[in-house]
Amino acid sequence: MTAHTAPTADSTSTETDDQVLRYSAFTTDPSGGNPAGVVLDATALDDAEMVAVAARVGYSETAFITARDEAARRYGLRYFSPRAEVAFCGHATIATAVALAERVGPGELVFDTMAGEIRVATTLDKGEGGNGGAPQATLTSAPTHSHPADEALTEQVLKALRWTRDDLDPALPPHIAFAGNDHLVLAAATRERLAALDYDFDALEELMRVHGWTTVHLVWREAADRFDFHARDPFPPGGVVEDPATGAAAAAFGGYLRALGLVTEETRVRIRQGEDMGRPSDLLVDIRPDEERVRVTGRAVAIPGA
Repeated sequence: MTAHTAPTADSTSTETDDQVLRYSAFTTDPSGGNPAGVVLDATALDDAEMVAVAARVGYSETAFITARDEAARRYGLRYFSPRAEVAFCGHATIATAVALAERVGPGELVFDTMAGEIRVATTLDKGEGGNGGAPQATLTSAPTHSHPADEALTEQVLKALRWTRDDLDPALPPHIAFAGNDHLVLAAATRERLAALDYDFDALEELMRVHGWTTVHLVWREAADRFDFHARDPFPPGGVVEDPATGAAAAAFGGYLRALGLVTEETRVRIRQGEDMGRPSDLLVDIRPDEERVRVTGRAVAIPGA
């Protein structure tokens, strides 16, 4: 991430703020999911102005379309937290894709990001009788990879989380997982351990800054014979305690499961995130054992009055 200094608010910044759309991703309910700002035309904004807009919006990320080829349905897309630019953000990608699909029609979109080309399939079908709740988008991730986390470093993170080794699930070892950016994956042994999240913000932020992790992806598996997980994602580098839905981490987690050899056939993983912070989110991750890329699906809905 690269931090930028926010400019002083003026008439230009006010006009830009008026252009920010607000969507909640990985939900059918605007009060759930992960809210993201979306600026459909940021061609006139520089880096400092974009990070300033993101800071004023106050969500974990705001997405900015900085280039466009309408005929090819191809767009340049950048992401900013209230503090810094992020190479890739899953929930803001889903939000942007739905916002575009509602305006230019459903179908495939292509985003050029710092993490490479990201393709997103969109549909406006809300389900039988219109009860699906929100349009849907499926992003295909950057190539994933995953490797074991250093044991001494893992101990430092556990200390910052106020966890111990006994709090971990030995069947799901600590890894650094990548799908556009790095995430440290730690699996809790119990749902109670995951629910009791109370960490040292400054200590974890420093570790994440030094090692370039976007989030720490904390998961708990409901049963060994199912691919149903609960997740929480501390995000101190973005200035927030926790992210209610993290598509980039979900994609990286899909690659992690493939790297561990746990996926032996085409598999759909269900992740429930945000429940413990009152913003429940549902993420679907589709994995094929012979593919480096994974697919992350979610719905998104505009936030009324925002």
